[in-house]
Amino acid sequence: MSRAEAEAVPVVRPLTSALWSLGLFRSELTIVFRRWRTVALLAVLAAVPVLVGIAVKIENRNGGSAGRGGGEGAGPAFISQVSNNGLFLSFASLAATLPVFLPMAVGVIAGDSVAGEANSGTLRYLLVAPAGRTRLLLAKFTAVAVFCAVATLVVAGAALAVGAALFPLGDVTLLSGTTISFSDGLVRALMIAALVAASLVGVAAIGLFISTLTNSGIGAMAATVGLVITVQIVDTIPQLHVVQPYLFPHYWLSFADVLRAPVYWDDIVKNLGLQALYAAVFGSAAWARFTSRDISA
Repeated sequence: MSRAEAEAVPVVRPLTSALWSLGLFRSELTIVFRRWRTVALLAVLAAVPVLVGIAVKIENRNGGSAGRGGGEGAGPAFISQVSNNGLFLSFASLAATLPVFLPMAVGVIAGDSVAGEANSGTLRYLLVAPAGRTRLLLAKFTAVAVFCAVATLVVAGAALAVGAALFPLGDVTLLSGTTISFSDGLVRALMIAALVAASLVGVAAIGLFISTLTNSGIGAMAATVGLVITVQIVDTIPQLHVVQPYLFPHYWLSFADVLRAPVYWDDIVKNLGLQALYAAVFGSAAWARFTSRDISA
């Protein structure tokens, strides 16, 4: 081998590897977002802000006050401000969808990511390509993470459009009483959307792990969604307060602290750290299971 050929080898191999990874990731994105199931889930998520906006509009038209007496939660606090500023519909819709709709949608996509391929018989053909199991699993997890971001943006974007159509827009009065400009409010809305998307990473990792345990896509989806519901029930039982700070949904609504001046970062940082921990633990468990699994279907 000549010197030129020897120097070219370490360059060509990483380049080929990177191209395989990029192609695999693009393929996974195509698979996820071309499915009718994904389109239906995004449509349902987009419908939630429409329903919330119409409900608030009807309530105010009848002389009521939406959100009055709704408690101290982020959702009621945001809903009470929607009629004054349509931007708050984005916050209210994210608060309404985060406990149930968003994690369920992510659970369906993540639960079907590996098990669905195994059930349809396409998983072993994917492994024939020189991509490797680790790279394939990473591509699937990344595709689910992208879905988390897209689903969150669909809710926030639909809510902003409906809010602009039904309610006035203007300066934003934060939960702490400080007033900021509408442009600053949009920046905080983007921050909140990013935090909500990051809050779903733990569910994505858990769903991916469960998906490696079975060849039944429906079973994996049901188990993931069932686990999400169960954990949230546990998070509401006062007698179990000792374990609640370690549950992945415990700090989900901490994004409301972005709408304070100054921003309260304590719970936000705890939430991000908790999601990273769940992603690391269940991502590693998924890798250990998937790389040692006998793929016969």
